[in-house]
Amino acid sequence: MAADQLSRVFSALADPTRRDIVARLAAGDATVNVLAQPYEVSLQAVSKHLKVLEDAGLVSRSRDAQRRPVHLEAEVFDLMTKWIERYRRQAEERYRRLDYLLAALPDQPDRPNRPTTDDHQNGDRR
Repeated sequence: MAADQLSRVFSALADPTRRDIVARLAAGDATVNVLAQPYEVSLQAVSKHLKVLEDAGLVSRSRDAQRRPVHLEAEVFDLMTKWIERYRRQAEERYRRLDYLLAALPDQPDRPNRPTTDDHQNGDRR
């Protein structure tokens, strides 16, 4: 997946309405009219959201007689997952190295090495 397309995908998913549309399409194909129902926006506004999702490769539209159902393109999510997984593995490796370094440090004393109220009362000055 080219970086340009990846940027378009993440940009498209940055909008909560588009994320909701994608979540609804995960349950199955739907028409623009069905997708527009829960929103208090025009059909044109929903169509614009779908155009952004389509340009990013997240959805496609087909013709089924008079209907034009919108279909979620799951392959794009597989590519996104691979991209995210690569960085998750790198982060986990850094945390493993940090855990190793922290485990190698000498044990810290239970009490810090600074005067307490009792030390001052007994005349102990460090």
